[in-house]
Amino acid sequence: MHPRRRSLLLAAAGTSAAAAVPATAGAAPGSRPARGPLVIGHRGAAGWRPEHTAASYTYAVQTGADWIEPDLVPTKDHVLVVRHENEISQTTDVASHPEFAGRRTTKTVDGRAVSGWFTEDFTLAELKTLRAVERLPSVRNRNTVFDGREEVLTFQEVVDLARGLSKEYGRTIAVFPETKHPTYFRSLGLPLEPKLAAAIRRNRLGRRECVVQSFEPTSLRRVAAERLGVPLWQALGTTGGPYDLVSAGEPTTYRDMMTPAGLARIAGYADWIGPDKSSLVGTPVLADAHAAGLRVGPYTFRAENQFLAAQFRRGSGANDFGDAFAEYALYYGMGVDAVVTDFPDLAVMARQG
Repeated sequence: MHPRRRSLLLAAAGTSAAAAVPATAGAAPGSRPARGPLVIGHRGAAGWRPEHTAASYTYAVQTGADWIEPDLVPTKDHVLVVRHENEISQTTDVASHPEFAGRRTTKTVDGRAVSGWFTEDFTLAELKTLRAVERLPSVRNRNTVFDGREEVLTFQEVVDLARGLSKEYGRTIAVFPETKHPTYFRSLGLPLEPKLAAAIRRNRLGRRECVVQSFEPTSLRRVAAERLGVPLWQALGTTGGPYDLVSAGEPTTYRDMMTPAGLARIAGYADWIGPDKSSLVGTPVLADAHAAGLRVGPYTFRAENQFLAAQFRRGSGANDFGDAFAEYALYYGMGVDAVVTDFPDLAVMARQG
């Protein structure tokens, strides 16, 4: 990228060229960096670009992210692609393609009825005819200027992009794939874990280059059984329990998983937990996780008032930016090992002090 264009892009995002060089360059995914928590670009830099696009991932790295996060869902021909959900009407222009109008349907995904268009009903070649759009246009209207410019990426393309960016910026950029709805896809004969394991082996991704996450412990155990040598991350919700356990009639909830006993069980197969950031405020979860030998990376940090606790909100609009730096300071001070953020540039700037 031309240096002047890069500086203009950085300025447009409210950051500085200095933020492009993180304090933790080259930090291994399995370890906490010496100068602060890892910064994980949630679906890239989703606060500044439509999520899961090459532009979003690239901008995250340009502004200092240590890892980039692709959510994995399969195509009809069993290729792993990156979308927030398998239902793609909110993240692509599929609704404007008359040739696919007949594929709109309603499915039950993880016990919930969902209507729209689904990746598992499209071949990769068909998905490549679609273009990405901003998922939250009423929240991030500025990002809609990029609608229609980017295609749907495969996981392999994200790995290739991360490696290219690692060379360009002289530091290892890890990929942080999440298996989405693994029990659901297994029921369709499109299991995620074998394809993911094959990609990790094919690309020789080591623990500095890949961390696998899921909300479903069964999925992580299947990945662990592949003996890939990469760290595993148990994501934790705020209500209910993982769908793999719910569907099997097991009563374990996310709250149960965050008790000392639950964290000890997680430590038997995973290296990290990823709780909602609210789960760490006024609770012993962070200390208990560290005592169990687990690292902790809360999600999802965003700058808009509606996503911030009341004390960090500024102005009257739900989509006005609040005091994101104060929020990062709170969690950095608590001793988290990573943050998962839509605004990696702000997280890096906060980490630099």
